[in-house]
Amino acid sequence: MTQTYSSLALADPLKRAVADMGYETMTPIQEQAIPVVLAGQDVMGAAQTGTGKTAAFALPLLQRLLKHENASASPARHPVRALVLLPTRELADQVAQQVALYAKYTQLHSAVVFGGVDIKPQIEALRRGVEVLVATPGRLLDHIEARSAVLTQVEYVVLDEADRMLDIGFLPDLQRILSHLPKQGRTTLLFSATFSPEIRRLAASYLHDPVVIEVARPNAAAATVDQHFYWVDAGDKRRALKQILRDRNLGQAFVFVNSKLGCARLARALERDGLKTTALHGDKSQDERLKSLDAFKRGAVDLLVATDVAARGLDIKDVPAVFNYDVPFNPEDYVHRIGRTGRAGASGLAVTLATRDDQRSLADLEKLLKQKIEPEPLNYAEERPDIHRQGRFNEGHRHWSRRADEEEAPRPSRRRALPPAALPADPFFDHPYEPPAPGAEPPAWEQRPRPARSNLSANIKPKRKVAALFKAGGAPETAHDASSA
Repeated sequence: MTQTYSSLALADPLKRAVADMGYETMTPIQEQAIPVVLAGQDVMGAAQTGTGKTAAFALPLLQRLLKHENASASPARHPVRALVLLPTRELADQVAQQVALYAKYTQLHSAVVFGGVDIKPQIEALRRGVEVLVATPGRLLDHIEARSAVLTQVEYVVLDEADRMLDIGFLPDLQRILSHLPKQGRTTLLFSATFSPEIRRLAASYLHDPVVIEVARPNAAAATVDQHFYWVDAGDKRRALKQILRDRNLGQAFVFVNSKLGCARLARALERDGLKTTALHGDKSQDERLKSLDAFKRGAVDLLVATDVAARGLDIKDVPAVFNYDVPFNPEDYVHRIGRTGRAGASGLAVTLATRDDQRSLADLEKLLKQKIEPEPLNYAEERPDIHRQGRFNEGHRHWSRRADEEEAPRPSRRRALPPAALPADPFFDHPYEPPAPGAEPPAWEQRPRPARSNLSANIKPKRKVAALFKAGGAPETAHDASSA
């Protein structure tokens, strides 16, 4: 039987906040994790993305921190007592917003720090005092070195999307951060959608007798997501994407690609096709990334073309579909990508466009999902007559290619045909060769005087005559004497 939030032992301010957000029944991860965290035990929780892990750790943490709430304006009365670490800036901003909504009827303060933006406002917020600090590892280390973040009174540590933090090389930063935390009396919570051997070793190092919660088979996609795989040519991917959008009447969708350059190029191409599109990748400034994400949340754009920076934890309601324009290099990223749809029990669609070069990646994905993947061919509909088809296109490759259904038609030349130019006649070359007559005068180039032969070697320089400056003994100085002197 599904448990309701009204049956939880939460304080009235938290229950009011939960009611304002429309929460009624708990998800499986929330139902199992919240009582354990309320009891003060370490947790190692695994669940598919989109199942409400944020509420699973945020609500019990706030409940346990209520004993520290006070109305004092002194920063010393509001030290950091709960630290939440996340791999990406967008996810950190999202979790911080959720925590602020949960705590809006309490006197607990929260703040978020991440890179890509000005650090001064973050320093000012930390100096005013916060009980809950949400951060990315790199920017948190900057605050630790600047002494604007003091972590000596931290009681709770949450590592969310821990596998992603290890994938992008945050393990040394995590070890440095955890070295600044109290060694005793600390509760550590580790949540992730996928558990790898590295994650289990990390849990063994920093968690004390954790309660392992696995509400579903690890590395499994949500059952509410309808998955489809199609064989397409590399040059037909954009055409296939537009046709599926049109055939299924999809209003919004995530479109995931593997590279930042390919992300930017695809977004521009879809914009030229008349689709409202925005791009989200690591080369954009943080302000641009947040604006793109906000525009997609508000429905101002239809397609969010993104790299895997948007594949983790982003909670956007009612996104009907996810497209894997490129098959991910890491099979675990597939689970996180398609988790952007079908969230909180809703149905969703996941479409993967695979080429013949992706067969090895598909085999790795079969091993992860433990199911057979058989891509089906995609039948293209006839093009509408009001759309002018361009002859050639470029999908981000180095060469231009032509669609298979288009024939190479000769292009009419715009230049006027000119008659061939007449070459000038030269009588010397037109006259046939005749040998010289006997006794005829030799040509001019053979009449030049030849230098006289000398018995001296060609390597010996002749003596040079110079003017005499002085006369010795009244006798005139000869050129030979001058040169020998």
